Amino acid sequence: MPLNFDPGYVREPFTTLCDQAPDVSIYPYSAFRTEWGPIFHRGRLDGSARVLCIGQDPAEHEAVVRRILVGTAGHRVQGFLAKLGMTRSYVLLNTFLYSVYGQSGGNQHIGDASIARYRNQWISAVIATASIQAVVAFGGLADKAWTSFLADPANAAGKQLPYQHVPHPTSPEGAGGTPAQVAAATAQMLASWNAAIGQLRAAIKNPDTNSAFVPYGASFLPVELPAIPAFDLPAGMPAWMQGESGWAARTGTTAALKRRTITVEVPDGIIPAGS
Repeated sequence: MPLNFDPGYVREPFTTLCDQAPDVSIYPYSAFRTEWGPIFHRGRLDGSARVLCIGQDPAEHEAVVRRILVGTAGHRVQGFLAKLGMTRSYVLLNTFLYSVYGQSGGNQHIGDASIARYRNQWISAVIATASIQAVVAFGGLADKAWTSFLADPANAAGKQLPYQHVPHPTSPEGAGGTPAQVAAATAQMLASWNAAIGQLRAAIKNPDTNSAFVPYGASFLPVELPAIPAFDLPAGMPAWMQGESGWAARTGTTAALKRRTITVEVPDGIIPAGS
């Protein structure tokens, strides 16, 4: 019976990869929140993954849970995977092990050889130990990460994998603008996602479910933002951390304090009244 929690990094080569994670000598404090430690993945490392997703970098929710893509972007990715028919057999990696600090940190270091070398080891390990049938990159930096991986002749096998590059899940909000502009950008992003899902579904020969593809509309529906499954998280994580409730936030009156402080708040309704 499959575990109802993620057992962690108990298999090689992932155990050794975690031990060898780059530190501040590779990820400078000026561009990354290295003080919160590396955050490696989310999903299956037992060989059962059939879809590989590449994201960008972890944020505050991820720093608490120690798995990537569990905040707003993560719930949107989870819905994307569901539309592919993938409810369990996936693995998610990030372009960077550490949260990017500053607007330009990611772009400044996307080409760093030491960062790319370690990231490529993770991608190679996933492909070598699982029967990956499709790859999807969320955002421009993720696309550059995959392109960098393929540029190494040793990774030529990756060129045979069906691949789609789509906008990052929170790019509409990240670009800023008025509510109407964010709504228009969201609709445009979801149209791009629909096209990519159509291509990827044709490539995935063994989906977890065979449900019909219901395309996105102009905005996200609640059903398209599923909870993060318990089997993706370490044992002992409270169930409310699976939900999208904004339970973690960087707080402080200065940039330095916000960097040092993540406030976690149990959502309303969890603790019974009067307790």
